[in-house]
Amino acid sequence: MSSLEAVWVQPWEHPGAAIVTGVFDILHVGHVRFLTAVAERGLPLVVGVEDDQRVRAWKGPTRPLNTATERAELLAALRCVAGVFVVSGPPEAHGPEDYIDLFAPMEPGALAHTAGDPHAGGRCAAAALLGAECWELEAIPGRSTTRIVNAAGKG
Repeated sequence: MSSLEAVWVQPWEHPGAAIVTGVFDILHVGHVRFLTAVAERGLPLVVGVEDDQRVRAWKGPTRPLNTATERAELLAALRCVAGVFVVSGPPEAHGPEDYIDLFAPMEPGALAHTAGDPHAGGRCAAAALLGAECWELEAIPGRSTTRIVNAAGKG
């Protein structure tokens, strides 16, 4: 039994998609450029939004600023996004076996992440075992939700 669950907000039931997971707390140009770059590689883009419990455990008690449902709704509105789901489960579930269980029913063609993602190793190991590609794209320098939050706190 998987420790992670996908709760679909905008269903995508076709195999071979590129899957990205993340927090996407305050949607910014770095997110849009990253998601567009993934979609431009030619596979339908499916995005998993980490649930609020997982985000709090990783980023602290004041995050996320927006609920998982609201973050998923914003992502579903992007032209480049074919499907959106919320990743629910214990915060410590981010190893290869967790992602294999989560992604196997989706039959991904690729799993994508930004360089420096602390959970990239688990996703790449899962991709290999699922027969999917693992794509690492560069992050957009100076663009992050944490930077925005910190700048707003200083204003």
